[in-house]
Amino acid sequence: MAADVIDYRIFGDDIQLVEIELDPGEGVRAEVGTMTYMEEGIEMQTSTGGGLFKGFKRMITGESFFITTFLHNGGGKGHVAFAAPYPGKIIPLDLDQMGGTFICQKDAFLCAAQGIEIEVAFTKRLGAGLFGGEGFILQRLTGDGRAFVHAGGTIIRKDLTAGETLRIDTGCLVGLTNSVEYDIRFVGGFKNALFGGEGLFLAHLKGPGTAYLQSLPFSRLADRVLAASRSMKRGEKKGIAGVGGDMLGGLLGGDENF
Repeated sequence: MAADVIDYRIFGDDIQLVEIELDPGEGVRAEVGTMTYMEEGIEMQTSTGGGLFKGFKRMITGESFFITTFLHNGGGKGHVAFAAPYPGKIIPLDLDQMGGTFICQKDAFLCAAQGIEIEVAFTKRLGAGLFGGEGFILQRLTGDGRAFVHAGGTIIRKDLTAGETLRIDTGCLVGLTNSVEYDIRFVGGFKNALFGGEGLFLAHLKGPGTAYLQSLPFSRLADRVLAASRSMKRGEKKGIAGVGGDMLGGLLGGDENF
C-alpha cells in the first residue's frame, strides 16, 4: 500500500516537536504516548498494527506492543503533533529517496505516514548483535513516504561513497540506509581497551549509503545524570539549593540585627 503524502512542520531547536498536516482520509502512525495535541476531526485508532506477531516484534525492540494511527475523518486540513522524548533533533526522512528502507536504533522511531511499515531488523553479524552497545535488535522502516526519527544532541549526516568506511561509537549511530554495511569490531590494543574510555567496541560502517549520527545518545546522558546523583548522595557535591542555603545561613548567622 502506498503511504499517505503528508506535509509537516518542525518546531523548536533542542527540544523539538513535529506537526503533521493531514487531508481528509489521511493518517499518521506513531508510538503510543508521543502525541502532544490534535485538532477536531482526527481520531485515534490503537492496535497491534498488523496482528499479534507484529505487536510482539515491536515489544522485542523495546517499544510498545501497540501502535496508534491518527486518522483525519473531518473536513479541510487537520493537524496532529508529536514531541521528541528528550533533548535533541527530529530527522525527517523521505523513504522513497532512500531506496524504500531505513534502519534505525530501536528507540529512534517517532512517527510515520500511514502505509509505512515498522518492523524488527536483526543485524547480519553476530558481533554486531552481541556488542552493538544499543542492542542487537534494530528497527526497519519500509515504504515510499515520510517517516520521522529522533536522536540526542546534534545530528550529523554522513553520505558514504562506495567503499568509504567510518568508525563510530556504537551508541552514536542513529540509523542508516539499507545499502550501508554495518559491523562491530574490537578497538584493539591492551591500553586502548582498558584506559581508552570509549568502550571496547566501535561500529564500522562501509558505503555506499547514508548514515545519521548523534552527538549525545540518551544512554550517555542518563549515565552522567546517574553518576552526578550518586556523587551528590555521597556528599561529594552539593546542588544549587544546598549551596544557596549555606550562603543564606551564613548571612543570617553573621548579622545579629538582620
